[in-house]
Order: sequence, then C-alpha cells, then structure tokens
Amino acid sequence: MKSNIIKHSIRALSRQKVYVLINIIGLSIGIACSLLISLFVLNELSYDQFNTKKDRIYRVVLHGKLGGQEAHVSSTASVIAPTMMQEFPEMEDFCRMNFWGETVIKYEEQTFTQSAFAQADSAFFKIFSIPLIKGNENTVLNAPYKVVISETTAKKMFGNEDPIDKMIKVGTDSSLYKISGVMQDVPELSHFHANMLGSFVTNPRANEGHWLNNSFSTYVMLKEGASPESVNEKFHPMLVKYVGPMLQQIFGISFDEFLDKGNKYSLALQSLTDIHLDPSIEHEVKPASDPKFIYIFGSIALLIILIAAINFMNLSTAQASKRAKEVGIKKVSGSSRGMLIRQFLTESLFLSFISLVIAILIIEISLPYFNNILNSNLELNYIGNWYTIPGLVIISLFVGLLAGSYPAFFLSSFKPVAVLKGSLKDSMKNGRLRSVLVVLQFSISIILIVGTLIIFKQINYMINKDMGFNKEHLLVVRRASVLGSKVKTFKDEILKLPGVLYASASTAAPAHNNNGNGYIMEGRDQETFLIETNWVDYDYFDTYGISLASGRLFDREFSTDEEACIVNNSSVQNFGLEKPFETRFMIPDDDPEAEKRYMSIIGVVNDFHFRSLHNKIEPYIFRFKNDDILWGYFSIRIAEDAPDNTLNEIENIWKDFTSNEPMQYFFLDENLKTLYKEEQQNATLSIVFTILGIVIAALGLFGLTSFTVEQRTKEIGIRKAMGATVGNIFYIISKEIIILVSISTLIAWPAIFFIARNWLQNYHYKITLNAFDFLIGFLIALTIAVLTISYRTLKSARLNPAESLRYE
Repeated sequence: MKSNIIKHSIRALSRQKVYVLINIIGLSIGIACSLLISLFVLNELSYDQFNTKKDRIYRVVLHGKLGGQEAHVSSTASVIAPTMMQEFPEMEDFCRMNFWGETVIKYEEQTFTQSAFAQADSAFFKIFSIPLIKGNENTVLNAPYKVVISETTAKKMFGNEDPIDKMIKVGTDSSLYKISGVMQDVPELSHFHANMLGSFVTNPRANEGHWLNNSFSTYVMLKEGASPESVNEKFHPMLVKYVGPMLQQIFGISFDEFLDKGNKYSLALQSLTDIHLDPSIEHEVKPASDPKFIYIFGSIALLIILIAAINFMNLSTAQASKRAKEVGIKKVSGSSRGMLIRQFLTESLFLSFISLVIAILIIEISLPYFNNILNSNLELNYIGNWYTIPGLVIISLFVGLLAGSYPAFFLSSFKPVAVLKGSLKDSMKNGRLRSVLVVLQFSISIILIVGTLIIFKQINYMINKDMGFNKEHLLVVRRASVLGSKVKTFKDEILKLPGVLYASASTAAPAHNNNGNGYIMEGRDQETFLIETNWVDYDYFDTYGISLASGRLFDREFSTDEEACIVNNSSVQNFGLEKPFETRFMIPDDDPEAEKRYMSIIGVVNDFHFRSLHNKIEPYIFRFKNDDILWGYFSIRIAEDAPDNTLNEIENIWKDFTSNEPMQYFFLDENLKTLYKEEQQNATLSIVFTILGIVIAALGLFGLTSFTVEQRTKEIGIRKAMGATVGNIFYIISKEIIILVSISTLIAWPAIFFIARNWLQNYHYKITLNAFDFLIGFLIALTIAVLTISYRTLKSARLNPAESLRYE
C-alpha cells in the first residue's frame, strides 16, 4: 500500500514539473535560511556550555547608584571572594581575574604581542573546564610570577621546544615570569579571551582589604546543592559589616542611611551561562550579545518558512482544478479520503526531503560567507552533535506537514459527482483563499523590507552622528605607560613632524573609559556623585576638538589648575549646579585620616559621547594629569594632507623612546565603528534573509501568475479579438496583484511600526520613524510584484488571439 502511494505521488509530481521546481526552490531557500539562523541562535546559546560544572559557577556583579548615576558592572573588589569563602558555607572555591587585554611579551631577543593576557587565581582550572596539557592544576598559579600559556601561544613562541620553566617578560613588569603550564586554547564559545594566564597573587592588590576599589572579575563555585538565592541574601549583611564602616569614615553616614538617600550598593550572583546574553552588565571582556537579536532572527526564520509554505499551499490549491478529475476518478475507483490525504502528504514530504538535501548543499557553500560576516565558526556538525541529524529530519517533517496539510485535506475533500460534472472547476477560479495567502506573503515581505531599512538607518545614524569631538584622523596609542617619565619629551618630538597637528596624553579615550569615581561636593556632604573621570594634559581639548561651553580650559599660566577640574554640561544639569564656577569637589583619598583637598570647576565643555550611542551622555570630569600618572593613552591628531610616511615616522620615534617596544594603536573613527559591530553584522544578515524571503515570495507569485494566465488564456484571446491592447491585458491581470500588495501594506504597516518602535527603545539616541520608511517598503514590494508577473503576463498578452481561442 505504502509503495503504491509513493508511486502515485511521484507520477503526480512528474506531471507538474514547473510548479514542482518552483516549490523545491522556494522550500530549499526557506529551509536553508532557517537552518543558518538556527545555527546562529544555537551558537549564541552555547556560550560557556563546555564547562562541566556550569550549574554551580557564578560571577559576582555589582549594582550601584550614586548621585543619580547607575552602574551595573562585572568589576568587584579583590577582598570580596576571600571574605565569602570564610563566611558563606555555600562556597566551594573562587577565582578572581584581572583582564589586561593586549600585552607585549618578551622572550630573550624576541617580542610577541599577545591579544589576551589575564591574571587568575590558582582555582582557575578547578572551576573552568579548560584542560592543562602540561603542569599541575593545583600549583601552576599558586605563587607570584607564574604564567600558564595556551597551546597556540606555546607553538607561536617556542615551536617544538618545551616551554616549561622558561622565563619571559610580561608588559612593563621588571620581574620575569616563569612558565609553569600549558593549557588547551580557551574555547571560542567562552565569554572571555585568555591566551596567557598570570598568577593573580602577583597583583599588588591581590590581598588588599579596600572594599570600594572595584577592579576585578570574581567567579565563585558553590557546593553541590547550594542555593544561589541563599548567597544573594547574605550579600547585604556582608556589605553592612564591611562597607558600612568605610562609608561612615568617608561620608559620615551608615550603610542604611546611604541607601535611604536613594543610593544603591549591592552584589548579586550571575549564572555563568547567562553572561554572554546579558548586555546590561558593563566591563565585559567580550561584548555581550543582545538576546533581542535571537528573537528577531528566530522570528525571521519562522516567517521565511511560512512564506515558502504559503507558496506550496498556493500553487497546490491553484492546481486543484487540474487535479480534481484525478481525485474524482480515484474516489470512484474506491480510494478513501484517508488514502488521498496520505498521497498528498507524501508528495509534500517528498518535496520537503529533496528541498532539505538541496538546502544542506546551499548551507555548505554559503557557511564560509556567513562565518566571515559573523566573525565566528559556525558549522553543521552531522556526527559530533547528536541532535543534528534528528533536527534535520524534524525540520523536513515540519516543513512538509506545514506546507502540505491544507492542500491534502482540501484536495481530498472533492466530491466525485461535482468533479465529473465539471461544476467544481468553475467554482475554483474564484481563488479567494489564494488571494489571502498572497496578502499574507507580501505582508511578511513588507515587514522584512521596512524592518531591515530601519535597522540600516539606525546604524548609519549611530556611525555618522556628531560625537561632540572630531574623531577623524586621530591616532590613539595604547600603553602610554611604556614611555614612563619621557612622555613630554616624546610629545615634543612627535609635534615636530610636519603631518602632526596636536598630541596629548590622557588616562582615557572615547569608548575606552576606565575610571568611574565617587565625589563629594562642598556644601553637599551627604551626597555622593558617580562621575566618569579622565586625567588629561593641557592639549587634550585641542587634540580632540572638544568645544568649551563656558569658563576656560587648563592653562600653563595657572599653577593652581593642577588641582582644578573641567566638567561637561551633563554634570551641570544632572547635579543642579546653578553656579558651577563656585563649586568645589573633594578630591577622593583612600586614607580617611588625610586632610581634605578640594578642586574647583574652572570650565564647562559641551557634551560629547564618551560611550556608544546606546547610552545616554552622563556626567564627565577632566582632571589634570601630572607627571606621576604614567598609565593611559597618547593621542595624536594627524593632518588630512599629512605625508604618507607620517605613521612610520611616529612609530620610529616611539621605538627610539621605548627600546623597540611595539607601538599598539588604533584610529579612533574605525575603532568607534566596532561599538556597533553586532548591529552591523545583524543588519547584513537581515538584508540577506530579507532578499531571500522576497525571492521565495516572487517565485510563488510567478508560479501563481503562470497558472492564472493559463486559466484565462481564452479570455485574453477574446479581449484581444475585441480590440484590447497589450497594455489593457497587462493592466487587467496586474490590477489584482496591485490591490493585493496594497492590502498587504495596510496590514504590514501597523505591525512593523509597533516592532520598530519597541526595538528603537533600546537606543537612547535614535532615528525618528517617518512616512517615507514605510512608503519605500510598499514601493519595493510593488515593484518586485509587478516585475515578477510582467514576463508571463506580457508573453500571454502578445499571443495571437487565434491561438488563445484554440487553447481550451
């Protein structure tokens, strides 16, 4: 019985070659898109899943609020983890980490730049499932100046030599580090990078007891069965016990009084597997992904599959009049409705399976392109992942049943008497259902078109918006600390180059902020203000082109400027500074017994974006960078018409001053674009999937038009015989499509307006939706629809009426 059903299905399909081909192409593209999106979504959900103890590993995050400024960060004090270990019975172990980022490593006469150096406690290999190839996990990081390197780093630095016990120089540290172990590379699907791990106890602050110096990432592993909620409940009493006395010393108020004034200071556990998809936490080593894009692409996958399924339904029901006689004869011959349903479902499942095979070929060909867009390593692992093959089978079944169910029940419902009398054929030319399905298809297409357009406009707005400073031709050198006390001399030499306009040393650069400090204002001793802080020299404002709103900038003629400050407009507005130049901030000091020193505001600059446009501009303070502050950045403004060798000249001067240390730098305009890398990647994917969705819809429309023209061939011949022109015929056939696209537009506009408005709420600085954004979606969809039907319609309209009249 089953073999007969399959034979009948294959014979039936062979008689509908054009429509079968259109269905296969549509389903193949739809399945390929859905599989690619599924790979992307699974990849995002797989971060940190390699850790075998992931259910017990948490990161401690800090939630703070001072003076109306909120902060949610992964940075915590060094003392927190050891204290938790002593006082919380739920604790099994902890690991503090300090991520340095790009670091220069020297071995003998060779110099290497490592992209991800980090310091970690000795429990690192107990907590994280990263195997050691060489070394003992209990001792590789248990003493100062020990370092573990990754397998790739070992091959890069030492080739086939054994790296164990070799001595290397790390950064600017004068002491040598001993290589104590070699580990497997940290998996790509980890929320942090690290190709070298130095022992955390090397850090001078490893054993400090200051509770308000929040600079390190803290990971804890709880005992089996321990409740994270129980640990969270114990954080507040711990902070009252240890942070409370410090607040009393600094501000003269208790911890609870501090909170009663509207401030916040709390700790919480964040599950290891939640880190990658939580962009609300700042100071991430790897940028977190926004889960909204998983929902967006998951929705796109479903919509594209739906478009492909609608194609199948539309073309199947459109041909119902052709297959009605087959159904009638089979029913008269004794076939039951159930048998016919199974035949039609077998047809759709057979097409779905063929489409799946073609989709897999499409994916294998296109994956390198998508990996290049996403900067990832997606792969369809048929053997390594147990769920791959079952998943492909389920997708094939789902698509086949989704596309084939309605046509199967519809076609099998025909009554033999009505079919053989021919009364069914005329009634089916109505095509009301097909019109509804076309409307649904184009509604989805218009939503995708307008949505993609809005995403691109928002990204373009963010990249090109005036940042409040001049980001062009600005070279920013990292690791200015390498220059030591020679910063001023280096600067003088750089300024002698004909292509250099300005140069400046600072502790921060836009999008590279590293100090959020709490300040007390004179006369408002009971309030604390959290302000992003940057120590700068005299030429910083000229170098960056930040404009002065009022007051003055740092001036060499005023020696008192070294204990003065400059703030941005947001500081004046947020803190209610009616007379900013009569305002003084107390200079923070870790020693509560030290004499209080104050700094006066001497200038106010216009607001500028020191973070991405996801964030509102917050208060910002510039303090004078004296000779004792060596760390930070060195910024150089290069003239537009600078000689081609200017960069080489700068590098040569750098090497002269640093004993051939490599110069690590970036151009600020290019660097700022990376803030929106996720949006740019996802926008590119959106446009690709939108185009493919439209192609599927256009294929279906082409097939439907071909069928419609076949059905109306005699009508077209009569109209031409009566004097109708080609234009008249084209208008008659295309009029219905134009009406359907217009209805689709009216349905799509409210839906995409709601979706786009909610999506834009994620950005503080955003575009304004306007009528053109929505009108362009309608025009693109209409143009595609008209172009799709043009070939088949015009071909039919040009036929000789005599041939048309003989057609049926």
